[in-house]
Amino acid sequence: MSLPPDHAARMARARLALDGLSVGDAFGDRFFRWPPKLVTEVRATRRMVERYWKYTDDTEMALAVFEVLATRGHVDQDALAADFAARYAADDRRGYGSGAHALLMNLCAGESWRTASPALFDGAGSLGNGGAMRVAPVGAYFAGDDDATIVEQAGRSAAVTHAHPEGRAGAIAVALASAWAWRHRGRAGADAAGDLFDYVLRHTPDSLTRDTIERAATMPTPDVQTAARRFGSGERVTAPDTVPFCLWVAGRNLGSYAEALWETVQVYGDVDTNCAIVGGVVALSATTDGVPEEWLNAREPLRFAGGS
Repeated sequence: MSLPPDHAARMARARLALDGLSVGDAFGDRFFRWPPKLVTEVRATRRMVERYWKYTDDTEMALAVFEVLATRGHVDQDALAADFAARYAADDRRGYGSGAHALLMNLCAGESWRTASPALFDGAGSLGNGGAMRVAPVGAYFAGDDDATIVEQAGRSAAVTHAHPEGRAGAIAVALASAWAWRHRGRAGADAAGDLFDYVLRHTPDSLTRDTIERAATMPTPDVQTAARRFGSGERVTAPDTVPFCLWVAGRNLGSYAEALWETVQVYGDVDTNCAIVGGVVALSATTDGVPEEWLNAREPLRFAGGS
């Protein structure tokens, strides 16, 4: 399959999503398990947290997605599985979860993702948030395509590691939100958030993840702490427990990257992954208040294939 004629523009969007995701991941990881009161105090001063922000498996796997898009122009699942395995073999201490460790070790040993992924969790497949955490570049790359293409490509990107329908639904929802954010960049406010949710809900497959996103879209929720209690904040590390909360935060902060991430870290949960998801979406929506240069400089350099 040849690359599309607008491949360079697509990759520029995907890189913006990757930067938003990776800075969010590294920023959020600085606050992992911090007491919310202390986070609030740091937020009030906007004090930088350390000076070198190391990213986690969220970014490592997103880099694989980005590179497959760069070389193939679509989600080639075999190439993606190979890149996941190569990155894991090179550095397996990026915070991978137990399911990811089991899967990636099997891939490194030569097993096909087609058998290894569905075999996880006693044959149920993973319903974790890993497919969602790395998918923003997919939504960005295909933002100019029809909605069915975004759904298909996001689902393909998730299935390599997340065979459970919930894991795929979470990835699809975040990819759709990312595409919407790019198409409507510069929009913010309650009306924009409502339209984002409407779009995501129209195209996300029936699932608990979708049902909880609908609750997040329609239930009056005054603050981030209440949202975390009602929709989850990644403490279970599942798609239904993570994606609705992240879209709620992103919708409230479209166009304001720093505010979105400061709000995300106000609650316990899977903080680095929450910030990766929120960061990937909101970076695509911003026209002026995007990823701060100081934060980009604080994040460790991204490790692309070949060391570039």
